[in-house]
Amino acid sequence: MGFGGLYIGVSGLNVSQAALNVTAHNLANVDTKGFVKQQAVITDFKYMKWGESHISSMQQGLGTDFATLKQVRDSFLDKAYRQEVGRQAFYDAQYQAVLEVEGFFGELEGVSFQDTINEFWISLQELAKEPDSLVNREAFVETAVTFIERAENIHNQLKEYQINLNTQITNQVNRINEIGDEIHTLNIKIRNYEVNGVEKANDLRDQRNLLLDELGKMVNISYKENSAGMVTVIAEGVSFVNEDMVFHMGTEYMSDTSRMLKPVWPMHDNTDVFNMDKIPSSQDNTDIGSLKGLLFARGTRQANYLDQSLSADQYNKTIQPSVIMTIQAQFDQLIHGIVTTVNDLLCPNRKVTLDDGSEVYILDTDKAAVGTDTNRTAGEALFNRKGTERYSDPVDITLADGSVITGARIYNAEDSTDNYTLFTLGEIEINKKILNNNSLLPLSSSQGTGDYDIEAAKQLMSAWQQPFAALSPNHLTRHNFNEYYNAFMSDIANRGEQLRIISENQEAMVETIDIQRLEVTGVSSDEELINLIKFQHAYNASARYIDVVSEMLEHIIMRM
Repeated sequence: MGFGGLYIGVSGLNVSQAALNVTAHNLANVDTKGFVKQQAVITDFKYMKWGESHISSMQQGLGTDFATLKQVRDSFLDKAYRQEVGRQAFYDAQYQAVLEVEGFFGELEGVSFQDTINEFWISLQELAKEPDSLVNREAFVETAVTFIERAENIHNQLKEYQINLNTQITNQVNRINEIGDEIHTLNIKIRNYEVNGVEKANDLRDQRNLLLDELGKMVNISYKENSAGMVTVIAEGVSFVNEDMVFHMGTEYMSDTSRMLKPVWPMHDNTDVFNMDKIPSSQDNTDIGSLKGLLFARGTRQANYLDQSLSADQYNKTIQPSVIMTIQAQFDQLIHGIVTTVNDLLCPNRKVTLDDGSEVYILDTDKAAVGTDTNRTAGEALFNRKGTERYSDPVDITLADGSVITGARIYNAEDSTDNYTLFTLGEIEINKKILNNNSLLPLSSSQGTGDYDIEAAKQLMSAWQQPFAALSPNHLTRHNFNEYYNAFMSDIANRGEQLRIISENQEAMVETIDIQRLEVTGVSSDEELINLIKFQHAYNASARYIDVVSEMLEHIIMRM
């Protein structure tokens, strides 16, 4: 053993010092978010061979070496965490939408909309007792005003919340792009840092993995690290980050007339990021990401009662997946049902066939009640459409049988292609003429006997208690107005409860996976302190070895 023995000892000192540095680095970052425990991998340096023997290889070791600095991670747990946290965020985004919308109806606090419906029903009962009472008529009109105002207020809140989700969508898209840029920057830094094949940029990898965790919460991702240490990311099936660039996500309005934004890929001819026609499924892993959850909660447009007449398949594809669109369609159906039922009893229509073969509805003057005004006015409905009169101006019409009706008032029917003709929220108002003069409310007999007014009021009460619609095409039970509203609120609550349970179950799963990750990646102070003592002893042993070799060399030299 000559001076080579000193080099063996020095290698032990160097490796022990490097291991001590790694241990100190782990202890310093024990509370750092995203930090992953690092391990010093120590190996033999080289061997000097003397020859061959049947007993041994006859070689001498030349010391120890620092092989690499290993980052302790479990890639399987990382992928599982990013998938499940994205699924949890998808359902949580919809659950938060349900919580927000439930507050609009005031069922948990404040004045509930059910109270408004009940007040309208009570005023109708009082009117049935004394149809000619001006006090009852005025109270009936006032409750109708309150009813429409509350319904319109809820409608506007739903619409505004739906539009305001654009802000959350835009913020998430911007953050996704920022994460992509940051990952690309870290890729370059890691590649440059490790280009010599010696250094390991593990702290930079920790930062990148944190970004991947955050990105996985917003969109469905897959990723792969190449030999140069650069990660390529696929987001929603499209290349998002590659070795050369980041393909940013953008937003655009769904149509020229829509106020709702959707995420697109500008670099791919503004292709939609998400296929909204496909119902999300855990089996297909299409229920991942808070951004997609926001889009499905919001829906693609503003829904109304016409959507309730869709087939069950079409309804389940276009309306049911969206929390807000489902509530809009169901609530609008209730308001439409009440408004048209009251109007059709106050101003009944009958269908006639004209001489050209076309069919129209006209005011049925034989059954229509009149007001108590001096002109005994007929045909003044309680609810009007803002942009369309209930009846056209009186005209003479010739029927198919050749008879002529003089001064017929043709009903302007609802047209599904023209929103201004619909009795839908946003287009309904109280008849201004009746507001100014309650005597125009048609509840008196056209014969002047005073009998028909009572019958008309009773018909209103009877119609209120008759089933008018099912909650959706998926339901068979038809409800009256009060039952419908109860079923409507119950459906919202049940949907919210389902989303809450799924979200909380997913949260528990994510927490479990994260705990398993931390068991692998987390820094244990006790373990690192043990390593600290171990490497200190190794360092001291190497130093003691050098002292012994030095003393031996000194003894040999002094003897010469």
